[in-house]
Amino acid sequence: MKAEINATRGTYCGLFMVALATLMYEILLTRIFSVTLWYHFAFMVVSIAMFGMSAGAMRVYLESKYYRPESVKYQLARNSLLFSATIFVGFLIHFSIPSAFYRSVWGPIAIALTYALISVPFGFSGICVCLALTKFPRQVSQLYAADLTGAALGCILLVYTLKLTDGPNAVVLVSSLPAMAALMFLEGEGSKTLKRMALFSSLLLLFLVGLNGVMAAKQSPLLRLKWAKFEVENRPLYEKWNSFSRIQVLGDPVHASPPEGWGLSHAVPSDWKARQLAMHIDVTAGTVLTAFDGDLSKVEYLKYDVTNVAHYLRPNADVLVVGTGGGRDVLAALAFGQKSVVGVEINQNIIEAVNKRFGDFTGHLDRIRGVKFVNDEARSYVARSRSRFDIIQISLIDTWAATAGGAFILTENSVYTTEAWRIFLDHLAPGGILTVSRWYSLERPREIYRVLSLASTGLESLGVRNPRAHIAVVCMPKTLPEGREGVGTILVSREPFSAADLESLKKITQRMHFDLVLSPDSSLDPVFTTLAQGGDLRQFLASFPLNITAPTDNNPFFFHMLRIKNAFETSPWKSAPDTPDLQAMEVLGALLVTVLALTCFYVFVPLLKRSRRFLERRTLPLLIFFSAIGIGYMLVEISQMERLMVFLGHPTYGLSVVLFALLLSSGLGSHSTGRLGDASAKGYPGTWRFLLLLVAIVCFGKLTPYVIRAFQASDTPVRILVALGILFPLGFFMGMPFPLGMRLASIESPSITPGLWAVNGAASVMASVLAVAIALEAGISTSFWTGFICYAVSFVAFVSLVVKK
Repeated sequence: MKAEINATRGTYCGLFMVALATLMYEILLTRIFSVTLWYHFAFMVVSIAMFGMSAGAMRVYLESKYYRPESVKYQLARNSLLFSATIFVGFLIHFSIPSAFYRSVWGPIAIALTYALISVPFGFSGICVCLALTKFPRQVSQLYAADLTGAALGCILLVYTLKLTDGPNAVVLVSSLPAMAALMFLEGEGSKTLKRMALFSSLLLLFLVGLNGVMAAKQSPLLRLKWAKFEVENRPLYEKWNSFSRIQVLGDPVHASPPEGWGLSHAVPSDWKARQLAMHIDVTAGTVLTAFDGDLSKVEYLKYDVTNVAHYLRPNADVLVVGTGGGRDVLAALAFGQKSVVGVEINQNIIEAVNKRFGDFTGHLDRIRGVKFVNDEARSYVARSRSRFDIIQISLIDTWAATAGGAFILTENSVYTTEAWRIFLDHLAPGGILTVSRWYSLERPREIYRVLSLASTGLESLGVRNPRAHIAVVCMPKTLPEGREGVGTILVSREPFSAADLESLKKITQRMHFDLVLSPDSSLDPVFTTLAQGGDLRQFLASFPLNITAPTDNNPFFFHMLRIKNAFETSPWKSAPDTPDLQAMEVLGALLVTVLALTCFYVFVPLLKRSRRFLERRTLPLLIFFSAIGIGYMLVEISQMERLMVFLGHPTYGLSVVLFALLLSSGLGSHSTGRLGDASAKGYPGTWRFLLLLVAIVCFGKLTPYVIRAFQASDTPVRILVALGILFPLGFFMGMPFPLGMRLASIESPSITPGLWAVNGAASVMASVLAVAIALEAGISTSFWTGFICYAVSFVAFVSLVVKK
């Protein structure tokens, strides 16, 4: 009988580094895809990563003779080095693929090639993790803890990495980590050639990181993206990355041109000129930096923009601008002579670019008396503010960009929910106006419909019986030369608009050639009339071609109006300009079908062909168990990320806090099971731990909404601590089922443990897409409780294994 091989310190450290690199690369790809393609391609990454890892585990199972126990450390090092190499080479290839292919007739092939290319590194990562977790059965609890701890640290480390460098350089840095892991795996081994290769690769990649970092600081990086959103990129004046955006500033700071503005009236004098620079967030979301020398007469054209209509109605006002961007709305408030302006911007890089890097160009807006810039998420800032504002302005706030957690979410937006609008309306001064601007098309005013539904619902939640008396909609319904839609602005007040307000609106719209499409006494669209009157609109909303129901914190997907059941139907609404949010539903539907097909073909079918033992009475509960905990963990994790993203208010916090807390606490929970002997793991101590998990999930699901409401107005550090406090107990118990199940599997049937790991990963792949689909269609809570049902199923399977004789 062969002696059992034990994991060494190098094995633990190497697994930690592989898990660290895996999660960093997975999250980093969401950031890269958000720039090179569209954000809705970014949420493919989690399925790509998990599919690759499952395929790797599947290879370990199918080629078990090749991955012998006596060579496991060599195989760990070899595959870790291949993980490093394929990250670097694969990403260079992705750099070079013209993204125009994705929108051509070759689009499906390009997507399939991308899926295959990006999944290769994760395949080698999966081999490493599978070998570590299945070849050392007595140490699986501690090894799984090292795996989860490395992944947890990766969540935090990537956030700070992207503060220091750009996306391409971060890829090179991440690729160096598995090479270092290979050296750790080879501790005490005699393979000198592999050691030299690992050492050389590590040093070379770190040298490239340093060299490219120095060049990037000078705005001349060696590695930079060639293609972005289907076009060749021009070299910018300035570029800066962080964990949820890439900003670029382009243009000629000396050249004067006609003023830019999506909602500018045709009445703007044709001889007016302005010096302006374009700022792009993830390529397609744009804002303008305006040259300003203190002379307000030079920005008089801002009074002709439909987004600024509210300033005519409320002069000498205290103004809150949500999303300052390049400072245009702040300048507009100054042009109208308003009393004070508070600009809340979530992106610190934007504030620094406007007021520091290009401060001499923009006039250092933050130094002007009465102007204050705040780096915060607007909803949480307003919720804890004691101030009241005469005007709260939200103009075209969206980025069409995946956050750092974009693989797991579909751009939940905490600003466009009923609960958020209650907060905004509550912080208006008497007679104050909430003004929100969105894209508008005469034929398909879908976003304005949904904003109007949101306004009506928000007012009714505050006790307003006749919402229409409190709402007006003004539009600039032009089609711009580049094919974009016009802009509509909705004005909402807690008090009914006065006769003087309505008279002023009529005069302004006539002078500016705007359309007053809805007011308390007129309407140009019967849908506007229906939505504004409020009341029970369930039947009307259910029969409407798009989902224009007011979003809530439980379903905060404002930009996703296409129902899943209609994803593949032909609809005139889907042919509107600038509709990547509707196209995202098609990608989600196609991805769900693709993931199901691939996981069945590459995981489940080979398993069943290779080993009929999975269908035997003894091992079938193991198959059910590992499938159920894979789906359950992912559904709970993603639903809580979506829920707490709204509570924490910042995409970086949503990612780092939720993932870090769940992964780290799960690692601690896994480590705690190491104290159980094989008999205890198989007996009632293991069962009781599983039962406590079910209790923890129920308590978490019931109590979390109350905790969120109680602390939603607290400072950011307090909300982070609250989130950590409620996540840690849940994650602790969620980390126990996998090592307990693996210990049981190693007793029942050791040869199939790699296959069970593959099954667990394949189930997680499907759940990563399923979680988003459930949340979109039925809400975040439904996704969470579906995860609970999966854990309940796994508990039954576990008990059947424990009590059988």
